[in-house]
Formats: sequence, C-alpha cells, structure tokens
Amino acid sequence: GVVAGFSPPGFEHDLRHIHYSYILSARLGNRISDHDFAERTAYGHRLCAFPTRIFKGSHRVGSASAGRNAYDYVFFAGLEFGQITLAAGKSYGGPANISTRVLFLLAADGRIMRGRPRGSWISGQYRWAPTDSWLKGGLPAIPVESARVELVRRWLRCFGPGTAADVRWWTGWTMGEVRRALGDLRAVEVDLDGAAGYLLPDDLAPVRPPKPGIALLPALDSTVMGWAERDWYLGPHRAALFDRSGNPGPTIWWDGRVIGGWAQRPEGEIVYRVLEDVGREVAAGVEAEADRLRDFMGPVRVTPRFRTPLERQLSG
Repeated sequence: GVVAGFSPPGFEHDLRHIHYSYILSARLGNRISDHDFAERTAYGHRLCAFPTRIFKGSHRVGSASAGRNAYDYVFFAGLEFGQITLAAGKSYGGPANISTRVLFLLAADGRIMRGRPRGSWISGQYRWAPTDSWLKGGLPAIPVESARVELVRRWLRCFGPGTAADVRWWTGWTMGEVRRALGDLRAVEVDLDGAAGYLLPDDLAPVRPPKPGIALLPALDSTVMGWAERDWYLGPHRAALFDRSGNPGPTIWWDGRVIGGWAQRPEGEIVYRVLEDVGREVAAGVEAEADRLRDFMGPVRVTPRFRTPLERQLSG
C-alpha cells in the first residue's frame, strides 16, 4: 500500500470511513469523474488524465502526502511541478500546489483515504493510502437519497435541534434536498424561539440541563461550525472571533455559549480574553483551564491557519 508500515485499521476505523462514504454519496451525488472535474476547473485539462495514472502507480511508491513526498508521488505519475491559483480575487483565494489538488480529486473520487499525519500530531501533511488497502472492496456504493437521509440523521443526532437553514449550510444542498431528507426521516418540527427547528422522532424527551462547564476549543472546532444560525451561542462576539471568510478562531465556552477567545504565544504561554462580564468564579475557572491547556501542549506550538482579529492581538 501507499502507507509503509501501516496495518489495516480495526472496526472503529471501518465505521469512520463507512461514514465517509455517506458524505461522498450525499455531497457529490454520483462520484466525480475526471471529465466532470475538468469541466469544473480552469486547469482541469491539465489534470483530468493524471488521477488514473497516479492511482495505478500508488501501490508502487512508499508514501504520499501534500508535501515533498506528494511531489515525488505526482512526479512519478508524470505530472509536472507547479502551483495554481484558487478562487482568484476572493479573500480566501491564493496559490495551491497541483499535487494537493490531485490528491483531493483522488479522495473525492473514493480512490484514496487520508491516514495519519507525518511527523507530530499537529502536522499539516498526511499520508494517503488506496481505499481498498484499508477497506476490502473499497467504499460501499450508497444511493444518493439514502446517503442524504443518513447524513441528516447523524447531523440531528449531534447538533439537533436545528433549522433547515442550518442543514442547508452544513451540507451545501438545495433547500428542496434538505426538506426531502427531513421528510424521509419524519423529523419533528419544534419551536426555536419563534423559528422552526427539527429533532429526530426518538429524541423528543426533555434533557436535564448539564452542569455549566468551561472549555477552550481550537480554531475550526466542529462545535463552533455546527450551525449557520450562531447568534444564540456567539452573541455579539462574531467579529472578534471569525476571519473575513467565516472561519472561527480559538474560542472560550462557558455554559453552552462563547464568552471569549484564546491564543498561544511563541514561548508557549496560553493567553486569553474574556469578552463579557462572567463573574469572578467563572473568570478563575477560565484561568485554570488555560493553565491546564498550557501543561497539555507542553513544547508543541500551534498557529491557526485562519487568523482572526482577537487571535492575532493575543498571540503578539
């Protein structure tokens, strides 16, 4: 396989990648073909012939990542070195390695899977493996409508109650596709402060309020990214904690809502700012949690890929 010394995963890993097959089927519909990719990208005519060649050669090379090894991997398949510009003119646009996009195409087509990071756990380079080297027979074929229903079911289980607009934002589907999936699930409409929300039919029992807790969550954490409507947990803090493209930085949570943000300085100090009056007891709890995070991080240094106004101020 592509990943040298990487043994096949166990049951838990199989379940995780079966979930991945639902995402592929639901978000992409029929898997993206090389021709479709060429039609949808300005540089597609340069790439559309290469994924199959790379895939066929993947079992003959030691490893592949989006860094130097990926260049070796792509070069092996005959693809020239270089970069392309993505989303030209957009705030989130910029140059990207061709090798990165080719790996993305192979993954979107279900041919390869991302494995463990190269180096430490904060590395941005990952090893990739042919799908059938991890899952015998590859990913299961799932009808698009069934995959959409299953994804919405899992989203409601994790993030419900939520609105149809939340699901539409999270999936990127049309509102019609969202409503059909909710209907197939027989999702139950509930009131969310005057807006229509949805829950699964077996998730209607009252929930005992949990004990208030404090958490320092990293940038792009799935909790912050779970919903499109965020005022109920962000309050007035969106501008300080999100970049211009809508990516959240590190956040401080208390009792189910965001109260501030944090950052790590080059010397390892965890610094933070509480953006509202939460009282002495909560403030002391935030300080204790920051100390705990500093001890956990030890010598590891993390700089968020998407810098937010508050994180930039705090990190110095």
